[in-house]
Amino acid sequence: MEQTKSLKNEKIDLKLGNFGSSPATKPSLELVDKIMNDVGTSSFERLSKQQPSCWFGEWGVCCRICYMGPCRIPTVRFKNGATRGVCGATADTIVARNLLRETVGGASSHAEHAFEIAETLKLVATGKIKGYEIKDRKKLLSVAKNLQVVSDGKTDMEIANEIADISIGDFNKVDNAPMNWVKAYAPSSSYKHWTELGIIPTNAWIPIMNAMHRTSMGNDADVTNLLLDDLKMGIIDGYPGLTMSSEISDILFGTPKPVSSTANIGVLKEDYVNLAIHGHNPLVAEKVLEWAVNLNEEAKKLGAKGINVVGVCCSGNEVLMRHGVPLAANEMQAELAIATGALDAMVVDFQCIWPVLGEVASCYHTKLITTMPYVKIPGALHIEFSVERADEVAKQIVEQALLAYEKRDPSRVLLSKKTEPMIGGFSVESIVELLGKINKEDPLKPLIDSIVSGDVYGVVGIVGCPNPKLRKELYTERLINVLLKNNVLVLVTGCIAHISAQEGFMNPARVDEFDIGEGLKGTLKALGKLAGLESLPPTIHMGSCVDNSRIGVLVKLLSERLNVDVSALPVIASAPELIAEKAVAIGTWALSMGLPVHTAPELHIEGGEQVKQILSENLKGSIGAETFSELNPEAAAQKMIDMIREKRIALGLSS
Repeated sequence: MEQTKSLKNEKIDLKLGNFGSSPATKPSLELVDKIMNDVGTSSFERLSKQQPSCWFGEWGVCCRICYMGPCRIPTVRFKNGATRGVCGATADTIVARNLLRETVGGASSHAEHAFEIAETLKLVATGKIKGYEIKDRKKLLSVAKNLQVVSDGKTDMEIANEIADISIGDFNKVDNAPMNWVKAYAPSSSYKHWTELGIIPTNAWIPIMNAMHRTSMGNDADVTNLLLDDLKMGIIDGYPGLTMSSEISDILFGTPKPVSSTANIGVLKEDYVNLAIHGHNPLVAEKVLEWAVNLNEEAKKLGAKGINVVGVCCSGNEVLMRHGVPLAANEMQAELAIATGALDAMVVDFQCIWPVLGEVASCYHTKLITTMPYVKIPGALHIEFSVERADEVAKQIVEQALLAYEKRDPSRVLLSKKTEPMIGGFSVESIVELLGKINKEDPLKPLIDSIVSGDVYGVVGIVGCPNPKLRKELYTERLINVLLKNNVLVLVTGCIAHISAQEGFMNPARVDEFDIGEGLKGTLKALGKLAGLESLPPTIHMGSCVDNSRIGVLVKLLSERLNVDVSALPVIASAPELIAEKAVAIGTWALSMGLPVHTAPELHIEGGEQVKQILSENLKGSIGAETFSELNPEAAAQKMIDMIREKRIALGLSS
């Protein structure tokens, strides 16, 4: 491909703010220059060409659902402009409909993920496929108990079959009874609020269909009604989406336990066949990893030392948790991993797969391999995956990596040796087991005691993606630093976990290096010793995007153990570099449970005064929660600390 100017010559200042001040960012900065020279594009360059952003879109006041428009409502910016769309829709109606459609997009992504996992469990239980099995009997029995499946006198396959039928039934049933997964896993206080609001879903698919119908031209225009349906979409995302996915994945692949690994693009190795697993589907990731092991000797015949499998995005989190596979790159860095010139193949499944990867891979020897019938990318090799042909397809994928290795051009390789040790893979079960070493009869009590004493001042779950708009500011790292300094326990998932690992926040050896509050530091060290470590890491890795359900399960346990409303807990959810509709859906689920939700950038609701009032004020009276946005990470962290302080005072704890 024709060479282009370097990024510096394009006058895109990547070192604005604090970007580049952390050693963890250096490999990425070097590769940004390389990808600009080799390919002529990068996320920062593409972002610069989108400026200035359309503020109608940013404020959520652009309506494109019919062909009388697009209609744009200037609202507070230009008082003399249009106040309604052609059909008469107000700015608030447009904002509410757009927000609901965003949440539907996220909920449908997670629901389809869960449905595919549930279908696979059904095929395993009925003996219709080979290659997958029940690897965690204890989790099987736990899920059965939660779903009220009687286990006595039944084989594991019979139990699994009933779980699968109940799970698939939550998508297919047409009665008015609440979904089984919602009844089984929702906190009791949240369930009570949802009953009062009339938003408990009875099916996963029908409400998604209804939401798309009600937001189409000429339907629901009532802002309150639309936002209630938005909360319902959050519940669908949380239970027949996130929770079902994680719980059944644990049955099939094992419940994660803390595991040692490494992070950063430096985990790619010059003398190995490098194969990256990218996306969100453990059905694909597990099989590709298995066949990489099976074909390791074939790599040696080519002169390599073996096959080096690395993780990108949430598929990376999945194989990290269960196998210790190193984390190479978050979703924004996926193109940079290819630009190293050392990546022989990247296999992708669904979600967060940037279309530009096909163009980037075409400039190198790298094979980009798509696997899903609904995720095809120009320039990629498509090898369609199905659980019925899982072994056959996974073998073909690894063989493509071997073929590509032979075409690697050493002169085009730029590899960093920078890596960061890490501990990841904390499931709720592993946390409870660890706490049980202090109090076997009441495992949650040590955590509760730490919260009561203030050693753990509160808990913040930080989720989502790296956003180029905020990466140059190191938004997530700065947010975490302030929270840790104030004794706030930080739980991370998804691509935020990649950021945290690369910065060293998952390295127990660095617990004294960071400015961590003495109470939290003492708690991490005490629990670490019980786990056979010098300390727990400063931030706790709880998995992939769907594994936000693990945070939800922990919230349920704490709420019901203390017999308090979820909204009373000193717990907050944050999406500090918001990108995807999935993150909007996850945040909506957290909000529906009663957790305050922080986002940066702002949700696309600035143009709807009534929408903002409902989400930031009125919901506190019904579910006890609110949303807020703050583009300065230090100010955002302080806002969270202030909210935690208010909750602690209300509980009678020290401020």
